[in-house]
Amino acid sequence: MNEFELIRRYFAAALCAQGGDGVVRGIGDDCALLALPAGEQMAVSTDTLVAGVHFPDACDAFLLGQRALAVSASDLAAMGATPLAFTLALTLPSASESWLAEFARGLQLMAQNCSLALVGGDTTRGPLSLTLTVFGRVPAGQALLRSGAQVGDLLCVGGELGDAAGALPLVLGQREAAPDVSAALQARYWSPQPQLALGQALRGRATAALDISDGLLADCGHIAKASQVALQIELARVPLSAPLRAFAGEEQAWGCALGGGDDYRLAFTLPPALLDAVVRDWPEVRVIGRVLAGSGVQLLDAVGQPIEAPRSGYQHF
Repeated sequence: MNEFELIRRYFAAALCAQGGDGVVRGIGDDCALLALPAGEQMAVSTDTLVAGVHFPDACDAFLLGQRALAVSASDLAAMGATPLAFTLALTLPSASESWLAEFARGLQLMAQNCSLALVGGDTTRGPLSLTLTVFGRVPAGQALLRSGAQVGDLLCVGGELGDAAGALPLVLGQREAAPDVSAALQARYWSPQPQLALGQALRGRATAALDISDGLLADCGHIAKASQVALQIELARVPLSAPLRAFAGEEQAWGCALGGGDDYRLAFTLPPALLDAVVRDWPEVRVIGRVLAGSGVQLLDAVGQPIEAPRSGYQHF
């Protein structure tokens, strides 16, 4: 099977490649053509996932297809963007038809969940890696940025943290767990759900935002630096799931939540007066701290005393 047959059979014919809102021209020409309504800007983000670095060498192709697109679409959520389209550059050691069919099925499911249309990409031979570029649209001047946090704002997260990091021993086959615990944790690793609707709802409300990909402490550090403020996190207010507590124990669960990464929940700063309205519509949102004058990220224990933060944060290079 040559490159063009591979693209035609598994990607160009997929339901997610049949166009959509804002897609003037998709797969089939040298470039895709996208259209934006007047007064909107395009949000663009690229992620590369490499076998043995970002996911196990041996893994389920269906789950990988879901995860690959979800982690990229989460960047659109972080900016408050409405999803539009994506491209896929796929490097494969060999063209296994069964692998491609399952990967394309997982990709299609997540594309449908995120309302993203596949509009192009590339294929080549080599060690397994995936590069996805996502495109979204946002009203001009309303994109969520990392740089707007204000002293006095609340620091919030979009839900429970640490499950994906806690799942790693299960994903790698190093440990076992009760079926219900294993399923819950591995679902958060392989099928994260980008908080796209929450991101859009935070436009005009949140003063700064990002998605938690490299760990809560590390990513909050990005907001603090970009906004030239300090972020204070109360450990006892960081939400943990029951499966994570049961599997990892309390102390390790905190470590997963603070530094494990791969959560793809939103972290954002919010004026206190807007909290009730946000929580009314998004009850999973939790306040975990506040914005102060200064710099960096400070972690407080249950009685409000500063504690040393664990080493954290995924390094991409």
